[in-house]
Amino acid sequence: MSDIAIEDHAFLSDCHSAALVTREGSVDWLCFPRFDSPSVCARLLDDDAGHLAIRPVGEVEVTRRYLEDSLVLETTFAAEGGTAVLTDALALQAGDSGHQLGRDAPHALLRRIRCTEGSVEVAVTFAPRPEYGLARPLLRAVDGGMLTQGAPDALALWTQVPLELDQSRAEGTVTLSVDEEATFALQWARAWETTPPRWRPTEVAERLEDTTAAWQRWAAEHQHYDGPWPELVRCSGRILQGLTFQPTGAVVAAATTSLPEEIGGSRNWDYRYTWLRDASLTLDALWIAACPDEARAFVEWLVGAAASDLRDGSKTQIMYGVAGEHDLAERTLDHLAGWRDSRPVRIGNGAYGQQQLDVYGEVLGAVARLRDQLGPLDETTQWFLRQLAQAAIDRWEQADHGIWEVRNAPQHMLNSKLMCWVALDRAIELAEVLVPSEAELERWHRERDRIRDAILDRGVDPETGAFTQAFGSTSLDASALRLPIVGFLPGDDPRVLATIAAVEDRLMDEDGFVSRYEGGDGLEGEEGSFLLCTFWLAHAKALAGDAEGARATFERAAGVRNDLDLLAEEYGGGALLGNVPQAFSHVGLITAAAAIAACEVRD
Repeated sequence: MSDIAIEDHAFLSDCHSAALVTREGSVDWLCFPRFDSPSVCARLLDDDAGHLAIRPVGEVEVTRRYLEDSLVLETTFAAEGGTAVLTDALALQAGDSGHQLGRDAPHALLRRIRCTEGSVEVAVTFAPRPEYGLARPLLRAVDGGMLTQGAPDALALWTQVPLELDQSRAEGTVTLSVDEEATFALQWARAWETTPPRWRPTEVAERLEDTTAAWQRWAAEHQHYDGPWPELVRCSGRILQGLTFQPTGAVVAAATTSLPEEIGGSRNWDYRYTWLRDASLTLDALWIAACPDEARAFVEWLVGAAASDLRDGSKTQIMYGVAGEHDLAERTLDHLAGWRDSRPVRIGNGAYGQQQLDVYGEVLGAVARLRDQLGPLDETTQWFLRQLAQAAIDRWEQADHGIWEVRNAPQHMLNSKLMCWVALDRAIELAEVLVPSEAELERWHRERDRIRDAILDRGVDPETGAFTQAFGSTSLDASALRLPIVGFLPGDDPRVLATIAAVEDRLMDEDGFVSRYEGGDGLEGEEGSFLLCTFWLAHAKALAGDAEGARATFERAAGVRNDLDLLAEEYGGGALLGNVPQAFSHVGLITAAAAIAACEVRD
């Protein structure tokens, strides 16, 4: 089983797919050509599910960083006889920047190790295992490297380092002296279309420089945040950009599948898809951290994916594939042991069939925030957004599964009602560009007021004065902290203050991290504290005027990031838990930092 801590992984992206690299220089997660494609390397989830490892032999001290303003990884190995620096990236095209970042990504993992001091012996292991480890392709030596045979996709590892091939595994060592280097390019292609193009050492070195420069140009053009924690916010912005599928503008919730919410537990989900909620919140955060060029592309993707659902009277799905796929049927991969024996390993996500009423407000809220980036809206987009407002009217009184996708009976979730209110409030704000009829606009106003009255009448616990998880319930849910965040009530409203106090009293653990909710959810096992919820608490405190408390809460949540400033979904037992990097967590960091900045300006 894989035993490497979740926080020991680095994240690479070409805005099409993702790789995770361990501190020891092993690529243990890699999917080509999309985030949700079957993996090529998945040792993250099973020892024999594929990896590409490059590291000096023997004991080493490891330090690592992203090259400035990029997602190009540099790992420094200090060994007994010398020092070596390993540089890793998923390749971008020369000249990429702005909304073109990742436009024509070549689907290649580039790696270069250089000796900078003394002499180092470097060990290399290549064990490709396509189809989530099911395929064990044969390796065939060719001039300049090796090719795989017997898998649906073709892979080539191009390197000048001589490796011994043993069927589906290649191994070898190379000794490097000062200023000597070895390069590696793992190139993907469709097996029936072409042989993967060859990479020569000079091309690998040049493209690593091009990729670094492309990320840096993007950062220079887009990242202008100058509030507190600027490096954290900007890094989170790059991570969110790295989770964006460039061809469509869709944003995946995380780069991985089945990293557990509890070690050894079964709460293991595939997050490599686009939740309308997560993507909308991501674009909202990018408005702060990176001025998203992808806003228009995302809305166009969303209209293409979901408009047909509304046109035929169906419910908009809560999530889609990155190219707009509707069928995300969930299944288990029983041949994989799971990270630290956390089974089952899942691909697909059965929650795609749930009703979650908050998505209407999430989308319209993002559109309202990003209105200037979107430009004029065509008639189809106007119609689609008006239909979202109508869907909120038609369905806000229904029960649903809520933001957390609980798998028990639907309830009248307060957050769902709140976001239906947001849908109508933002539709009214966008009336000039949505061009509703007078009757529609009147209906939006009337139903918005009805939802507000219902929340204030039925969503407050009369004994505590705090907002509850669902109408008629006394259970608490951290999503109630969003009431001031979305502008439903001012941050210093007594009911908001009571909710903040209740969250700290009933949902906060001894380390100061916030859980999502009280009560059962129809699932076995436990989970860690949810980082987004802890950032929501910091955000709500800032809106309440408690700058000192907001800062302390923020720094506690941000303090569990790894050495590369990456956050997973949850935290528990002194370690990160869940899929990584998690968009929600980085969204929470960005928006809370901005709220604290605004609070401190007011003070």
